[in-house]
Amino acid sequence: MNQYGKTISAAALLISAAGQAQVFADEAAPAAAAPAAASKYTGPSLLDVLNGSGITVTGYVDVSWEHLSGIGAFSSGAADRVFDARHDSFTVNQAAITIAMQPKEGFGTLINLSAGQDAEIFKSYPNTGGSDFDVTQAFVQYATGPWTLMAGKCVTLAGAEVINPTTDSNFSRSILFGYAIPFTHTGLRGSYALNDQVALTLGVNNGWDQVTDANKDKTLEFALTLTPIKAFTFVVDGYAGKEPLGIVNNVPTAAQGMRYVVDAVATWSVNDKFTIMANYDNGAQKDDTFGVAKDKYRWDGAAIYFNYAFSDQWCASLRGKYFDDKDGYRTGVVDPLSGDGQKWKEATLTFAYAPSKHFVLRAEGRYDRSNVDGAFIKNIESTSGVLDVTDNQSSIALEGIYKF
Repeated sequence: MNQYGKTISAAALLISAAGQAQVFADEAAPAAAAPAAASKYTGPSLLDVLNGSGITVTGYVDVSWEHLSGIGAFSSGAADRVFDARHDSFTVNQAAITIAMQPKEGFGTLINLSAGQDAEIFKSYPNTGGSDFDVTQAFVQYATGPWTLMAGKCVTLAGAEVINPTTDSNFSRSILFGYAIPFTHTGLRGSYALNDQVALTLGVNNGWDQVTDANKDKTLEFALTLTPIKAFTFVVDGYAGKEPLGIVNNVPTAAQGMRYVVDAVATWSVNDKFTIMANYDNGAQKDDTFGVAKDKYRWDGAAIYFNYAFSDQWCASLRGKYFDDKDGYRTGVVDPLSGDGQKWKEATLTFAYAPSKHFVLRAEGRYDRSNVDGAFIKNIESTSGVLDVTDNQSSIALEGIYKF
């Protein structure tokens, strides 16, 4: 924040005698120095005015370079990474700004705008395609006492990781982030803090990643947050509602059925340097179409994170993930012998260096493996179009984030 300065020149005479004494004093005194020039007053900055009125403005720019051993796709044609599915590429992942006014009492609002290649992936239905801009969040809220009520578009309650890269500990997003849970919801959400240890959230929305509802049914959401001690937090949340089996070329499928997911995240700050986090997801999608061969598709997965801060500037994160796409619904990869969906594992190691509070550099190595031979496309022959497939994929990446 700007510092306001000014030089104040003043003279004060204490008169303790009558007029003649004052004349003698004036004659004896040397000529007074010219008063110092007052420094220029520039006035408050825009951020000063906004902060003074309760409005916050934050944002970041996230850029990276990545080498991927494959082409970023499964043999089913589905992407095999969430955002980072680009081979030997410099990328503007996200440039985002958030403008918010969220008082503890009364009405408030938040608007979160995002641009970049990631926005093409997490934007909601209807997604017309070809645009790298997204209104990621936009909601109004009312807070009073322990209650907070929200209406509009918000990020999901589920998951250990988020869209905003500045609060994640790794460059790449995990398997569960992209394949087990939604990104955003549009609807109503209410939270109630019983005390410092227990909070409840309930809501109703259009469904998974839908600004406009893809059908006439609504999805219910819930969350229970427990903080028994300051160093430990446990969150269990979930979603349930009737959803189309998919949205193909921006058109919802006629087939639909109940979809649910239950998500749990536990975070333990062992000490000031070491944090352990665990995440579990269990989901299913029903198909109400009469006479289908399989009327329910299931998936589950688990993850663990070990985050260690060597100093204020250096830290490391080790992540391990397991995802069982039991029926191939989420990734499209099925074992040709058993007919079961793939079991997909991931190990990721990320080092981060923060030379200042506004800038972070990350270096990451990651390895993925599937129990299905040929799950990952390594290459496509340019002349014949024949797929070169394998059961594993690796990557290295460098990332830079500037935040304000």
